[in-house]
Amino acid sequence: MKSNVFAGHSPGLATLFGAEMWERFSYYGMRALLVLYMVDYLLTPGRMDSALGLPALKSALETLSGPLGPQPLASQIYGLYTGLVYLTPILGGLIADRWLGRSWTITLGAGLMVVGHFLMAYEPFFLIALLLIAFGCGAFKPNISTQVGELYARDDPRRDRAYSIFYVGINIGAFLAPLVCGTLGEKFGWHYGFMSAGVGMAVGLAVYLHGRPDLPRAAPRPRAVSTPVERRQFRRAIFGIALLFLPSALFWAAFEQQGNTIAIWADRFTDRSVNLFGWRAEIPVTWFQAFNPLMIFLFTPPLVAFWGWLARRGREPSTLRKLSLGCIGVAASFAVLALAATLRDGGKASWLWLLLYFSIITLAELHFSPITLSLVSHLAPVGARSALMGAWFTSMFLGNLLAGWIGSFWADVKSVQFFLMVGGLGLAGAIIVELAGRPLRKMLP
Repeated sequence: MKSNVFAGHSPGLATLFGAEMWERFSYYGMRALLVLYMVDYLLTPGRMDSALGLPALKSALETLSGPLGPQPLASQIYGLYTGLVYLTPILGGLIADRWLGRSWTITLGAGLMVVGHFLMAYEPFFLIALLLIAFGCGAFKPNISTQVGELYARDDPRRDRAYSIFYVGINIGAFLAPLVCGTLGEKFGWHYGFMSAGVGMAVGLAVYLHGRPDLPRAAPRPRAVSTPVERRQFRRAIFGIALLFLPSALFWAAFEQQGNTIAIWADRFTDRSVNLFGWRAEIPVTWFQAFNPLMIFLFTPPLVAFWGWLARRGREPSTLRKLSLGCIGVAASFAVLALAATLRDGGKASWLWLLLYFSIITLAELHFSPITLSLVSHLAPVGARSALMGAWFTSMFLGNLLAGWIGSFWADVKSVQFFLMVGGLGLAGAIIVELAGRPLRKMLP
């Protein structure tokens, strides 16, 4: 990793690209298997007691929700886990800023994830493994993202391009993960899939340790918000985040069904057979989790070009309109599945419905996720950007908790009703964005 892999960029970018790619490989590889593993294996009668603390967690959740079968329980555990992944970065940023520094915190986080992924192969340590992965991700992800920016001076025009390159690494890992870990888990055994995720994370840690000499040792701590102008900016940013907090939570509550109820739909209610020139095959369930990152590659360049074409004609959607379109896109994607559930008439729906679903929800993501991050970065004063970005991530934490809770209704309602209910979250988010538009527009250029 010493060579300058990316022309015109620091060798450190190659290190961060590789480490993040393998970290996302491990995360999405395990996520592709998690709900199926719980529903079809771990939470089946007679096996759940083998996992330390799992019966106690089930009892605690049933105190709040009533009796939980395997699928509703799996959904709630999935929501708690993915929610923690978005809550722990606050702690990871604090540890890096006040005690260990970024490099050592990233190393610690990667090590925790390596151990966690390998422990997933042993049923008694299931909950311990999830906690290790969640806290490891919290230490790793925010700090490695920040290190990308620290490779460049504040006025270096290469910074934005570096983040674009880094984002490619994220999606390469997310695309390959279901194909490799998912296939191993489905065809050869759950534990092989989980262990392959651990191997991927170990490779990511090795890449990072090998390239640490090319990375910045430490960055100066940002100056605290102190001037009257900065204090006004800080209050304005808090107000803006508060206005968009609920739409963000609703968006992610719907979006995160991909690794939860959508996986079950693909497994049990989708005809996954493909007939190509007389060659027949069946698409593995976990491979559908690769559709979203693949489509990000395919859709991002034409979408950005289309926005540019509209901008030259003065018709590019505003920032807030893009957020509304993102929420509406989520609603439309689940309307597609509701239609598929209506037309299947007791049989199985074609996998092409899922292809259409992932196409629409990926476009929705591209209108929402990067736009919100850019908006928060714009609103926040320099001395509080990390803190406010951490506060913004808590909306994703709430969204993932909601995703798990809403997913627990899957077993009790018809598929059509469930998909319409989840799609309604997107419509509610769009309405709230539009209602919040007037005060927010005054904060934007």
